[in-house]
Amino acid sequence: MNFIPVNTPLFEGNEKKYLNECIDTGWISSEGNFVKKFEEDFAKYSQQQYGIAVSNGSVAIDLAIRAMKEHYNWHDNDEVIMPTFTIISCAQSIIYNKLKPIFVDCDPLTFNIDVNLIEQAITKKTKAIMVVHIYGLPSDMEPILNLAKKHNLKIIEDSAEVHGQEYQFPKTAIKKKCGSFGEVSTFSFYANKHITCGEGGMILTSDPKLAKKCQYLRNLCFGENRFVHEDLGWNFRMSNLQGAVGLAQFEQLEKFITKKKAIGKLYQELLKNIPALLPIESTPYADNHYWVFSIVLNDEVKFDAKYAMKILHDNGIGTRPFFYPMHIQPIIKKLALNDDVNRKTSEKIYQRGFYIPTGLGITQEQQLIVAKKIEELFK
Repeated sequence: MNFIPVNTPLFEGNEKKYLNECIDTGWISSEGNFVKKFEEDFAKYSQQQYGIAVSNGSVAIDLAIRAMKEHYNWHDNDEVIMPTFTIISCAQSIIYNKLKPIFVDCDPLTFNIDVNLIEQAITKKTKAIMVVHIYGLPSDMEPILNLAKKHNLKIIEDSAEVHGQEYQFPKTAIKKKCGSFGEVSTFSFYANKHITCGEGGMILTSDPKLAKKCQYLRNLCFGENRFVHEDLGWNFRMSNLQGAVGLAQFEQLEKFITKKKAIGKLYQELLKNIPALLPIESTPYADNHYWVFSIVLNDEVKFDAKYAMKILHDNGIGTRPFFYPMHIQPIIKKLALNDDVNRKTSEKIYQRGFYIPTGLGITQEQQLIVAKKIEELFK
């Protein structure tokens, strides 16, 4: 049996055609037309006015927070509330910009930030709430937006794991795209995302001044006199080659979402009898898009996630661990940014949780093999 990786991307649209166009015309740098079209189309689809394509999703957050800090005149050590259950990029970008991350525990079913714990984390120094949509389900945005309005806070939205996902307001049934809620919203196009160009990322905003600031910082702060610099930025540009692949992938997004839902539905049926928490299929505000298919072992299971992943790997099945919570990261302790607040939910699901192969390139036959090997774990 061939090893089944945790992710296999799918390229069956215009990827080769657009790449060949880049090569044939010589437009391979960030100046090419594919980047601009990808920015415009993705922003419009996501219900924002401006798209700023960058080299990856992590730098998208770096740049977005730098732009917001300067635009809103935030000071060093001002605070940004964020989930503890997420990737290091989110906390890192806050820290790099000399702000302080305030970590909030996650909901035990959706793994998104627990909206009931946010308000108690707000202080006079709080400037923003960073929302990170986890594993294919949106955070519960309505109460978060209400808190932001009540306390005059900005929203930073990391939508890396929810391309094309929608949030439906329960009372009005109005739907909005994930990526449309933030003063700035960011996306990643890493190889395991719904849309990929290998790496790549995008910042979305509807504020023209923030958009202009992001474009300026992305491009080494070049001004009217090209090599005269009034500020320091980065070279975070996306190449036209990346833009070509990204645009071709974006053209297939709705098809990809349909396939992801089918992958999740099949796993739900195949694994319904194992002693574990599977992803919830829906909430009052969204259906699961199954960016990944997670498994959290029940308390009575004698082994932990680390053991399960080793056995599955030895049997030819790729897996990934859950996020290691931010508040117990060694670097966070080293920087004295941790505290004594109880965040046991995120710690528990890290110990008990992992996810299994769900890439767009997976076949039903491979899913059957994965499910069989997982069932054998519990015998």
